Amino acid sequence: MVTDKDGYMHLIQYLTEHLGIFETPGASSASDETVMELFEEQLSAQIIMVCGQNPSLNFEQRNHVIREIDAIVYDLEEILANVANRKATSEQTLFITEFSGLIKNLFDQEIAKLTA
Repeated sequence: MVTDKDGYMHLIQYLTEHLGIFETPGASSASDETVMELFEEQLSAQIIMVCGQNPSLNFEQRNHVIREIDAIVYDLEEILANVANRKATSEQTLFITEFSGLIKNLFDQEIAKLTA
């Protein structure tokens, strides 16, 4: 659905270009949550919005969306393995929020094609 699209590859490239945000040593954390916990929380919220905005999605389509999110989280765990369990800084929190919104946009585009 989205993980096999160019837009997703561009987002992963965008993330890798901004890894410095996550690898800054000694940055003070602004959150009690880790980097991966924030990614999971933000992506979950975005997907709940996607499904809520598209009540016409059938059970199979919703399951496909969930499997895609699982694949995205797996990719994020691979990319952020060295920093995933660190407490998130405010800069990281902003980036994670933005990135999760961009992931939602990918889903919005693909679901629009499905339901057109």
